[in-house]
Amino acid sequence: MGNRRAKGHILVVEPNDLILGLLQLWLGEAGYAVVVEASQAVSRAVGGREVPHLVIIDVPTPRSAEKIIRSVREAYSGPILLLSARFTRGSGSSSNVARQLGVRMVLPKPFTREELLSAVDESIGGA
Repeated sequence: MGNRRAKGHILVVEPNDLILGLLQLWLGEAGYAVVVEASQAVSRAVGGREVPHLVIIDVPTPRSAEKIIRSVREAYSGPILLLSARFTRGSGSSSNVARQLGVRMVLPKPFTREELLSAVDESIGGA
């Protein structure tokens, strides 16, 4: 990236290497600094030197998300964007799930580059 200043620092937890590679590519191209945590040990990762502007976490199911979010919230109070193939699209269901889980947004998989960047911008920008 050279001397260009990053738009924001994003911590990504995604077990699938292909999706992780896409997230790194798309977010990096959009000007974000991306840090990867391969496991669900997010609380350790967010306790590092630089507090992320956003944490993006893949969750296997919406039900498992509650435990993961509780763990993250022990070390991080900023916005969280959840990804999962188990989330459904349309009719406000994603925003309802986000509210119920206490996160900024949920993004159902599969998603496009534009959907990801829009969700990231909204998660970081909306307070």
